Formats: sequence, structure tokens, C-alpha cells
Amino acid sequence: MVEDTPPRYKIGDGQSPIGPDTLWRCRTRHNSGVHKEFSAVTDASPDDLFEVVSDLETYPHWLDVVDSVERTDDPDAWIVTLRARVGPFARSKRLRMVRTVLTAAPSDQGEAKSSVRFERSETDGKQHSAWTLAADVAPVDSGVDTSGGGQSEVTLDLQYEGAMWSGMLDGVLDAAADRASKKLQSYVAA
Repeated sequence: MVEDTPPRYKIGDGQSPIGPDTLWRCRTRHNSGVHKEFSAVTDASPDDLFEVVSDLETYPHWLDVVDSVERTDDPDAWIVTLRARVGPFARSKRLRMVRTVLTAAPSDQGEAKSSVRFERSETDGKQHSAWTLAADVAPVDSGVDTSGGGQSEVTLDLQYEGAMWSGMLDGVLDAAADRASKKLQSYVAA
């Protein structure tokens, strides 16, 4: 093999370099999971914005990849259906998500941020790929008195550690993030 040529691997093996006469595939990083972070600034107060992002039931209204959310008997758990469409193809996935962090900063704390984190936590006893969604909300420092509300910024951090969706999920999440900032602004204002 030429040194600049990527190594080849047996189908199903993923480990052993092989010769040119054997079926092969190149390992790629597109199946190594997804980690996306995006931010949006809204005209809502940090308290109003945090109220929205800390409740998964609001997500279908402003984040396209969240198709539906059903509350469970546990007040900190939801069944979330994610749906991604690329051209004529669509995939969906149902997850049980649990709120594992809920830290609301007091309104009078200036630059303090509020945080919420949801993690996949299935109850079937099987091991599943991790899904994590974290949101931080903080006031935007504009140099203007914001005691009546003011602007706030949300930063969403989505991580998926599985291989199933990762190749197509990258582009879908980028597009969804662009639409989410406008939809979130409208949803919080309503």
C-alpha cells in the first residue's frame, strides 16, 4: 500500500488492514456520534426563557427535530419522539428523557445563568446510546437597565453518542438550529 492511502478494512471487521483484492471499507468518523452547540438571543427575560427551555413539552413548538413529547408518571421524565427528514427519507426515534439538572438562577443575580439538562434514561434494562440535551440561559449584558425583562441568551448543547443517525443528523441539526432561534423568539413572545 502507498503510505498516503487510507488503510482498508474487511467488511464487518473494522480492524485488520488487508490487501487490494479483498472487499473493503474505510472507517469514517461520521458514525462517531454528534455534538452540536448553538445559541440564540431573545427579547424575553431570562426567567421567561428558562421556563420554556426547562420544559420538554415546549420543544415541538420551536425545535423541528422534536416531533412530539409525552409526559410520563414521573414529573421529570418524558417520552420524546425525534424526527429527521432528508429529502424523501425520514427517520424517527422514541427516547425516554429525564431531567437530571434544574438550576434556576435568581432574577436579581445579574449575570448568573440557569441550567437544565435532559438525559436518555430507558427503563427496559438494555444499554442504549446516550442522548443529552443541556440548555443554559443567561441575561444579555447590553449596558441598559433590564429590571423589566431585557434580552437573554440560551445555549443548547445536544450530544448523541451512537452511530445510527450521525451522518445525516449533522446537517439536519444545523438547519433546525437556524429555524429554532426564530421560532423560539416567537414562542416565548406569545
